[in-house]
Parts: sequence; structure tokens; C-alpha cells
Amino acid sequence: MLAGNASFDKPADLPQTIPLFPLMGALLLPQGQMPLNIFEPRYVAMIDAALKGDRIIGMIQPDYEVQGAVSAEVPPLRKVGCAGRIVAFQETGDGRYLVTLTGIARFDVVEELESVTPFRIASISAERFADDFRPGHGENQVDRDALIKTLDDYLTANDLEADWESIRGAGTEVLVNALSMMSPYGPAEKQMLLEAGDLKARADALVALTEVHLARGGEDGGRLQ
Repeated sequence: MLAGNASFDKPADLPQTIPLFPLMGALLLPQGQMPLNIFEPRYVAMIDAALKGDRIIGMIQPDYEVQGAVSAEVPPLRKVGCAGRIVAFQETGDGRYLVTLTGIARFDVVEELESVTPFRIASISAERFADDFRPGHGENQVDRDALIKTLDDYLTANDLEADWESIRGAGTEVLVNALSMMSPYGPAEKQMLLEAGDLKARADALVALTEVHLARGGEDGGRLQ
């Protein structure tokens, strides 16, 4: 798998320690593209540090289901995130950075480490997600027709349009992961999509979530992001 000018072919290609960017409701998946508007000083420092090294940061959700986490200054984190590499970077002139990440692979947090940096860092392992390094793995198991039909139903119900030529031309892995990332569902559902065992499981979960959403008249979610 390529991300920018770097190649990541196996779990060992990821660094064992990476900075973490906790962001509620954010979902990065392998080969997915995530734009970020970085403005908090601690995360500006994180981007500066990443650019000096391997350009990798870990997107991960805070775990507010832990008792007392809502009021915690440093909330607990979910145990699974996704590593991404900075492939585009722009300064805005007002202290912000506009950054694009390309997803590489999911990871387990082995241990969060003490650090003198203003941002959080952790030791990670991607061994459990070795298939993430194999582009297209599991595509043949996905019911692509069901996925596209569900997308069509969602767009129709919400009076939205789509670039169907691009959708039909996209690889199945890219399509499943992009739709999962854009989906309007909450943090728990996004984490479920992240932790799905394989591409088929993620596609099936996305279809099921969307069917429930449509059956409820759309009151439990919003528009595609």
C-alpha cells in the first residue's frame, strides 16, 4: 500500500510509537482520505512533529462510555484506531494547518506513553490487522449490488445526488471505506465500522445501519458528511 511517497506492506512497516489525535465521531479507514483543519496549538505541534518524521499520526476516538470520562480533562481512548500518513499539507497564514491523511491500517493501542509533548502518544500494534495492508483483500465477498442499492435508497430518501459514474468505477474496498467514513452515524456506530472483522463485515454493517436509519425515517442521523 502506498501513502504519499512511502510504502507500507506489512504491520512491521508502521512505527511502533505514534502520536494520537483523539477526535469524536471521526473515522479513518485504510486507503481513505481524511481532510483535517488543525488549529489547537497541541495538534499544530503534533503535525509539526509528524512532518519532521514519518508523517504518521493515529486517528482515534475518545471513549466517553467510561464512567466519568465526559468531565475528564484527558479522556480515555478507544482501544482501536487507524494510522494515517500526511499526504497533503497547507499553511493558512492564521496559525492553522490544512492537512489530508491517507489511511494505512488499523491498530490496537498497546499502551499510552507518558510524554513531554503537548499531544498524546502510544505504542501500537497493527499485527491483528495485517489484511489492511493488502489492497482489495476481501472485495469478492462484498455484496456490492446491495451496497449500491442501499446508497441509492438513502440518497433518494434525503433528496441527494451522487456522481454515479465515479461510484460505479470505484474499487469495492475504496467504495465501502469511503461510504463508511462519510456515513452520518454516531461515534459508537463509527467505531463498530472501524472494528469490523473484514471488508464484508463492514459493508454488511453499513447496509444494516442505513436500512435501520431509513426505517426510522432518518431521525437518528444526518446527511452524508
